[in-house]
Amino acid sequence: MTYKPGERAPRSGQYEIVGPRGGGTGKERTVTQGEPFPPTPGAGQLYRLADPTKH
Repeated sequence: MTYKPGERAPRSGQYEIVGPRGGGTGKERTVTQGEPFPPTPGAGQLYRLADPTKH
């Protein structure tokens, strides 16, 4: 599942930035549950959970 910038994170963890066609960019952001996703570096990019926080 992917998420748009500005949406609230469903859970805390490392989110990979993916391109418009779903390919990985190699960049990740740490986002806390309930916080909005930050803007992406490029147009049409989305976030995908790569590594959930374990707590």
